[in-house]
Amino acid sequence: MPDTRTAYKTKSLTIRLIRRYIKPYLATIAVAVFFMLIAAGMTAAFAKLVQPVLDDVLYAKKREMLFSVASMMAGAFIIRGLATYFHTVMMSRVGEWIIGDLQKDLFSKFIDLDLSFHQEQTSSGLLSRVMNDVQMIRAAITETMTGFGKSLTTLILLIIVMFMQDWRLASAAFTALPIAVLFVLWVGKRLRRISKNIQNEMGSLTSRLSQILQGIRLVKAYGQEEYERERARINIEKVRSLMVKAVRVGNLSTPVNEIIIGLVVFGIILYGGSQVADGSITPGVLISFITAFTLAYEPMKKLAKLNNNYQMGLGAAERVFEMLDQEVVVKANGTKVPAKSAPQIRFKDVSFNYDADQTPVLNNLTFTAEAGKVTAIIGASGAGKSTLFNLILRFYDIESGSIELDGTNLTHYDLRLLRNNTALVSQDVTIFNETVLDNIAYGRNNASEDEIIRAAKMASAHEFIQKLPLGYQTILGEDGTKISGGQKQRISIARAILRNAPLLLLDEATSALDGEAELAIQRALSEFEKGRTTIVIAHRLSTVQHAHKIIVLGQGAVIEEGTHEQLLKREGAYAHMVKLLED
Repeated sequence: MPDTRTAYKTKSLTIRLIRRYIKPYLATIAVAVFFMLIAAGMTAAFAKLVQPVLDDVLYAKKREMLFSVASMMAGAFIIRGLATYFHTVMMSRVGEWIIGDLQKDLFSKFIDLDLSFHQEQTSSGLLSRVMNDVQMIRAAITETMTGFGKSLTTLILLIIVMFMQDWRLASAAFTALPIAVLFVLWVGKRLRRISKNIQNEMGSLTSRLSQILQGIRLVKAYGQEEYERERARINIEKVRSLMVKAVRVGNLSTPVNEIIIGLVVFGIILYGGSQVADGSITPGVLISFITAFTLAYEPMKKLAKLNNNYQMGLGAAERVFEMLDQEVVVKANGTKVPAKSAPQIRFKDVSFNYDADQTPVLNNLTFTAEAGKVTAIIGASGAGKSTLFNLILRFYDIESGSIELDGTNLTHYDLRLLRNNTALVSQDVTIFNETVLDNIAYGRNNASEDEIIRAAKMASAHEFIQKLPLGYQTILGEDGTKISGGQKQRISIARAILRNAPLLLLDEATSALDGEAELAIQRALSEFEKGRTTIVIAHRLSTVQHAHKIIVLGQGAVIEEGTHEQLLKREGAYAHMVKLLED
């Protein structure tokens, strides 16, 4: 039963690779195969030409045949060399096309998959699939297609030569072939399992090293160099052990085949030698046969190795297709186009949880963010504040209730256009290893430099940007390592201002700023918020006092709502928070 499942999976993976990634390049492959056949034919021709060289030129001393036979021998080598060059280059080109298609499909899939998927995966693990796994598939496909066609054709033609020379000798020589084939298949199955384990461990190693290097500041600050060195060593040794195992198993076929070939050659010489001594065959026939058999050994060995490589490639293909087959949970089926004006956002009895086994993050939540006004959301950590933004942007879909934009359920809107109409400033600021200009313009790539500078000035970022080594052309480093946390936040705010979207979501947008910088940005945002709907999440109550409405969340539901003055008069949860801060 396991063998049947393995065979079925091998067949389905192969068919899928052919249909999606090999079929578009069949014309190029066909030309390459033509040159493979020529190269294979020249190898067989060389084996056949050995007989006239011995029998007619060396033994019969027919001098008139010397030039023609020598020319044919040289021609066979020249033609084989040229044909080999052409089919190798063409198949390598096909291999690069295939790897490019696979990487584009895989990366495109990662971009389309939901936020929940990315939160369960590591970025380095996904990159390992795009780079390591796909490279192994490329090697398997190109080497198999190049080597299999050529080696198999060469083997068949050489077998024909052997049977032409002496069918009895040929029949006896290939009695051991089934044993070699069965052994090759067994080795291939073992390598398939090892390959998948190697790719898994390579992904873990890449993830481990990436985390250590990204957190190198914390590693050094807490003196964890030895601890991280040991963890990396364990991962590296696991990969090394599996690699050694793959080499050990993969090369088992070599000694087994050598033993089989050695025994067969022993039999050929005994039998063929006696036939020559009896005068049944000429020395040229025997030497030609031995030459053909010896030459046939090389494609037989290559076929065994190609099967090993192909099985390892299929192990990597399983991992790649596991990713390509991931389902997108948040369906972008809506077609309605959101208005360019400031929208109204309404939550109606919304319940949501990230994990079905946990307590709901939101529990029958109902509130309205009025169009063109500022709505502030406050509450203790874990109250569900940031979750609101995840749901408005449809990073996740709710379990029950509805979220409406201008009276229409969010799911009815075109997802891309919905997000294009929204600007987000998150507490976890993302800075790319690009210039300041590129970072601010992210999301509005067609913005002019004047527009970018104007947005930076509104975000109180222009002054510090000008002091950078190359000003707006300064590359900020991975995750903005060249600037401070507060400067990152101002870049993020400038990015949102430049986007000029009718819906503005601010999640702790000024948490990394000092009092003076926060006050300056609050003034700028107050001006920018006019004419758009703004929802603000904040812990600092000073940042929400100007809001038209303040909503206090607790345990995923609205505890109270109103203006700053109204909530203070009620002497409820909000007033209690204000009193704690004053004390």
